[in-house]
Amino acid sequence: MAAAQRIVIENCSIATVDAHDTEYATGYVVIAGNRIEALGAGKAPEGLENVVRRIDATGHLVTPGLINTHHHFYQWITRGLATDHNLFNWLVALYPTWARIDEQMVRSAAQGSLAMMARGGVTTAMDHHYVYPRGSGDLSGAIIGAARDMGVRFTLARGSMDRSEKDGGLPPDFAVETLDGALAATEETVKQYHDASFDAMTQVAVAPCSPFSISTELLRQGGELARRLGVRMHTHGSETVEEEKFCHELFGMGPTDYFESTGWLGEDVWMAHCVHMNDSDIAAFARTKTGVAHCPSSNARLAAGIARVPDMLAAGVPVGLGVDGTASNESGELHTELRNALLINRLGAHKEAALNARQALRLGTFGGAQVLGRAAEIGSLEPGKLADLVLWKLDTLAHASIADPVTALVFGAAAPVTASFVDGRQIVADGRLLTADEDAIARSTRDEAQRLARIAAQG
Repeated sequence: MAAAQRIVIENCSIATVDAHDTEYATGYVVIAGNRIEALGAGKAPEGLENVVRRIDATGHLVTPGLINTHHHFYQWITRGLATDHNLFNWLVALYPTWARIDEQMVRSAAQGSLAMMARGGVTTAMDHHYVYPRGSGDLSGAIIGAARDMGVRFTLARGSMDRSEKDGGLPPDFAVETLDGALAATEETVKQYHDASFDAMTQVAVAPCSPFSISTELLRQGGELARRLGVRMHTHGSETVEEEKFCHELFGMGPTDYFESTGWLGEDVWMAHCVHMNDSDIAAFARTKTGVAHCPSSNARLAAGIARVPDMLAAGVPVGLGVDGTASNESGELHTELRNALLINRLGAHKEAALNARQALRLGTFGGAQVLGRAAEIGSLEPGKLADLVLWKLDTLAHASIADPVTALVFGAAAPVTASFVDGRQIVADGRLLTADEDAIARSTRDEAQRLARIAAQG
């Protein structure tokens, strides 16, 4: 890194979220190129060469960038609908509208979803996109292009559905793919876009949607495809009691046993939600190192229940945080999920001992890196890791009287982001995106939401 351009951040509190939860009350971070070169207490080392910028971060906490492990970007243009429904009724209400999306709508919705997360401290995002209506255009390309333009590190979980209403599923018939078509399109997406390198900005996972919208063959063959191509696997699991009942009626077993029977447990797999998990389910996830994307706001919005996150963590299950689609979490912000994960889990069996502030921060950073299979590269502030980090401003009215900065970040109001860096490049300054026009995105998403509503109303 001797010849790399350096950025020096000084006079800040630092929460590294490393294996020892190392923290510095006042310290520095040196970025060299796209890597973290050094960090520690006190002032940065003297004599650093090629320093192109020094940031006085007095009053700030520096953390790893937040990592989102579950989302549905397209839902940005269907926010505020079916607000008093449980999951199955919500899906039935919205699938006919979602089935009308096209490439222009998806690109705009992806921009809105990414912009909202990025300006709130997300440096790595993912999108589980599974609605591919016939003739809708290059949806995967539109999503990946939006993330590339925003400058956010990104995983596309290329979803699919082949169980429609005529087969006992929930999606309309014209909104699903065939088994062979879904597998072929998924393989092509992996081959075209997946980057397996250490500093990859774009990766692809194989992600059939959910037990009630896919055939057993799509699940099984999708898993085989992922392992042949060497990429990760993602789906929804154990989200509601209705799903549990559905699996028992259709497959004669609960969701976890069903997933295991189809090859869908393993250290290369992560599931969204996992709300209704018994002791044996958690043990199976721990034994196989299957990951979980915890989405507390969405679970509350759809009255799905409280996931047993403290028990999962105690058992050794990798757990990260997810926004989930913004039709079930209209704010679309991951930094608010730190607080919501802590508060909602304290309503469960473990009460005040469920989670603390540092555990919540770990879920949103290193836990997410584990779940996405990138713990060696991101998720903590350590020399040699990629320079994905956030400067949270904690010296204003909202936080200044809270002595502990991590407590301020998690328990307090959503903290302003003074700067966010991805791969060593700053993408946010003083709460505004540097890589996109937020006002133009707002206008575009409003127009596309209205266009979709008109099309859906016409049937």
